Amino acid sequence: MTEVKPLKYQSLEGFSERQLKEHHDVLYAGYCAKVDDIRTKFKDADTSQANAISSRWRGLSVELTFALNAVKLHEAYFANLGGNGQPDGDMLTFIEQDFGSVEDYRYNLMGCARVARGWAVTAYDLDDNRVYNFCCDAHNQGDIWNAIPLVVLDVYEHAYFLDYGTDRKSYLESFWKNIDFGYVNSRIAEFELIKRRSQLKAA
Repeated sequence: MTEVKPLKYQSLEGFSERQLKEHHDVLYAGYCAKVDDIRTKFKDADTSQANAISSRWRGLSVELTFALNAVKLHEAYFANLGGNGQPDGDMLTFIEQDFGSVEDYRYNLMGCARVARGWAVTAYDLDDNRVYNFCCDAHNQGDIWNAIPLVVLDVYEHAYFLDYGTDRKSYLESFWKNIDFGYVNSRIAEFELIKRRSQLKAA
């Protein structure tokens, strides 16, 4: 059974209790249940009839990527909130090396967030050995393989509509103020990205 991970905070500046509850307890939890539902349905799907156009197996396979990515992205989104929005530590080093300054990184990330239909993701590309911002139009559209997500920003309307209506710009400002760069730095440490970059530069 897919675990619904609890929030690590009770409130966020710029986010109402209702907005957080609807987003986490209803929408995210719903995707967790949907993942389990789809996986159960695979047991009764006939692979002998599978094809790339209209088979049940294809439908389940595609929708699993949508639901499972929704779970993973929402977990990363909620986990990287609860801070003060001040980049520091290893992430600050990456920002200065790959974007030039915090201002340039923020400008780039927010530009991506304004044009994306679903998600804006700051990820460390293991092939290029640097950080980029990527735009995703849906949970399963825009994924970049062999990259480690560091900052995940939900820009679907459900993430902010109760508090901000169609005012995405104000929502983005509130998101930035609440980024937990301590969590982001823990991701960098978990995958030893500083060590990786140093080793590749020395090679």
